[in-house]
Parts: sequence; structure tokens; C-alpha cells
Amino acid sequence: MEDSKTLSLVETEVKDRVGYLTLNRPERRNALSYALVSQLKQALTNWQDDTEVRTVVLRAKGPVFCSGADIEYLQKLQNYTFQENLADSMHLMELYLLMYKYRKPLIAQVEGPALAGGAGLVTVCDIVVATPEASIGYPEARIGFLPAMVTYFLLRRIGEGWARQLLLTAEPFPAEKAHEIGIFNYVISKDEIQAFVHDLAVRIAKQNSPTSLEFIRKLIADMQDMPLQLGLEFAAKMNAHARATEDFRKGITAFLRKEKIEW
Repeated sequence: MEDSKTLSLVETEVKDRVGYLTLNRPERRNALSYALVSQLKQALTNWQDDTEVRTVVLRAKGPVFCSGADIEYLQKLQNYTFQENLADSMHLMELYLLMYKYRKPLIAQVEGPALAGGAGLVTVCDIVVATPEASIGYPEARIGFLPAMVTYFLLRRIGEGWARQLLLTAEPFPAEKAHEIGIFNYVISKDEIQAFVHDLAVRIAKQNSPTSLEFIRKLIADMQDMPLQLGLEFAAKMNAHARATEDFRKGITAFLRKEKIEW
């Protein structure tokens, strides 16, 4: 199935069971605005139960992946009340949480700088594929701001030591360094990244049970904050639920018959 349409700030396309979300604001360095965040949330929500979309790729037009919050947007925030700022922060938080607890794997295709809130988008994805020209950074401290919500996900992804360096120096890491510490999973040349990401997304979609992928993401999202006993009990219950699914029956039958299965 192939389908595409434009939501002005976010382009969407479905190809080979891969859903592509493309930030479409290159003239503003794909800066985050209330409307852009809303369109990302809407597109992801639309695909949540769509069986034609098994994996999702987040990418961007232009030389910058995402520069963070829009400058005009930041200027407006100075005059907001606490309650208005809280509501605005919750709007972005809902996007990060939707992505982190999404039912389907998310792959970030990063071909330029990903900064501040844009770095947050990258951090909450499962797998990050970047070009050598890409970088990631959290410069909020330089303007008296906080990388507040993204800190939670950054700590989970790379641990406290590297997170402290990134957040306190407010200096971006180039692709090689980001790969070394585990924010970027692959660094691929600009000429090859599109094909590499598509092949990776298709392999995940075709080789793995969608139910298993959903359950694995839930385990990763929910288990880390649980005490040992509670975490293991949660894992045992998830195991039992998985064994009752149609995917489990289908997969085990194919395995025992030595048949190749394509999901």
C-alpha cells in the first residue's frame, strides 16, 4: 500500500508498511510550534490502530532536523502566566509520552542538527539513524531555559554521566560522539541513509510480530521504575498475556513446522 498527504507542517506517507512523518518547515529550521506538535500528535494517533503501518520513521526536510522551539513562539512565552506555560508544556509532554509509549517502533532519520526539543524527538525514538553531518544538543541553559522533560528520557537512554555533560555544557555532540554514547545507533552516509532506513523499517515490520513489538515497548517503558519483585511479576504477566495472542499461536505453529513466517 502507498498513500501520502500533507498536513502543512508534517507530511505523511505510507510505503511497504512503513509510515513516514516528515517535518515540513525547512524555512524555519523545522522549529517546533504549537501547530507542528499538534500535527505530529494527530498523525501518530491516526496510525496507532492502522494495521497498514507497522513501523514509523521520523525525518525532516532541509539541512536541519529540528532546531527546537520557534523563536517567535519563545518570545510569546515570556508573557504567559504560569498556568498558560504549564498548559503549553503539557502539550509537548503529551507528544513525547505518546512517542515513548507508542505501540509501534519509531525510527529517527537525522540528517542535520537536532537541538533542544528537536533533540527530545530523537531521544524518545527507539532507533536513531544519522548522517555524519548530524549532531544533537540541548542548548537550553544558554538562554536561561531548562531541558526539563527531555531530561527524563535522556537519562534513560544514555545514563546520568553523559546526560550531565550534554545538559550542563549545553554543547552539541557531533554524530561520531553521539554514536559512541548510544544516542545514535547508526551513522550512515547521506547518499545511503534513505535506503538504509527504509530497509531497516521494512525488516522490523516483516520479520517481527506486531504484538510482540508492542509488548516489548511496553516492557521497556514501564519496567524500569519498578522494584525487582514487582518488575519480574509484571514481566511474568506480560509473558502470560503474550502466550494468549493470535500472533503467538501463529508464530509457534510456523516455527514447529519450520515454515518461514512473514508478519
